[in-house]
This record gives sequence, C-alpha cells and structure tokens, in this order.
Amino acid sequence: MNASFWEARRCLREPIPEIAEARALLDHAANAHLSGDRITADKLIRAANLPVVRAWTESIWGKHSNDILRERLTPNAPPRLNFVDRPKPRMPTAAVRRKALERDGYHCRFCGIAVIDKSIRTLLSAAYPEALAWGRRNADQHAAFQCMWLQYDHLMPNGRGGDSSLDNVVVTCAPCNFGRMERTLAEVGVLPPAAPTASAWDGLMRLVTPAQRLPI
Repeated sequence: MNASFWEARRCLREPIPEIAEARALLDHAANAHLSGDRITADKLIRAANLPVVRAWTESIWGKHSNDILRERLTPNAPPRLNFVDRPKPRMPTAAVRRKALERDGYHCRFCGIAVIDKSIRTLLSAAYPEALAWGRRNADQHAAFQCMWLQYDHLMPNGRGGDSSLDNVVVTCAPCNFGRMERTLAEVGVLPPAAPTASAWDGLMRLVTPAQRLPI
C-alpha cells in the first residue's frame, strides 16, 4: 500500500460538494420560512435531502471501511477505561458547550462542514413533518440534518481518560464524532483540529429568538 495512505489527515473523509449544496438549500429554506413562504421552505427542505449526502455519512459511521477508518496501533496509547473509571461528567456542561460554540462557531472543527443544532431540526421537523423526517433508523432521517448534526466531541475520548473541559471539547459534525468514537486521533491518523475560522453561517439559529432557544 502507498505510504501516503497512512499519512495524517484532517478528518476521516473529505466532505463532498453536495454537503455545501444542501447547506445552501437549507439556508434559503430558513429565509423562506421567516418570510412566511412555507411552500418554498418545504420544497427546499425536501431538495436538501440528498441521497449522496446520506451515502457520505454512512461511509464514515456505518459499516467501517479500511479506506476511511485507517486504524493503527500506536505506542503508549491510553487504555480503554471501564465506565466507572472515566472522568466525570461524561458530557460537557451547558457552560462548556456555550463556550465551545462561541469559539468554534457552527462548523465541524475537523472536516469543516456546516453544522446545525438539534433544536433547529426539532423546530423545522414540527413545522414541516413530511419534508423533514426524523425516524429511529438512520435511513428514515433527513440526510442533510443527519450529516450536519452538531456534536460536542472529546479530543481525547472520555473512554480513554479525556475530561469534558473546554480544552478537550470541540464542535464537530455527527459523522466525524460517531465515526471515531473511542479511538484516539493518533489511532485513526487524524490531526488535531486547526484553529476555528470566522464564518457567516449561523447554524440557522436565526429561526429562533434568544428567549426561545433551547438549552444547548
């Protein structure tokens, strides 16, 4: 195998252009919703449910491919801890999540795609239930909202001893988070995330007023 295959990379799999296309469609859908044009908003949300985006997501967090999850043994890797031995709290507090969002914005710190908080998905799914399906199975969930689902990921996994402090937590997309799970960055050959970059993308949070926003 080519030696470059094992070189460190920024994420498990580079994003495809259709993810940015889906983001643009949802951006326009949010504007249509705010203007009261529900018909257009419905059509745009449906259009963003792209099968190719679902396939990209599934390739990362589904049945693992050695081409994507390039797992390797690393010297002195931290052991996998029993649940009772892991740092508490397991999940970052609301204060840490707010600070992470202020620092990172609504983009995955690894692959760079736009992300959307689940509260926005819940709001739009209630308003457009047929356009934005969210069933129990992955196959029954809207492809774009599934792919762009905002997560708070531990750089050093909690199951390997990582705490939930701001220094160890970053904003990511669901594929980057669930694709890596309890593996360290070194074990999957992913570089530490680059510094966050400024962006106008608001994660569609303009759909709610500050008073209406659900706890992060």
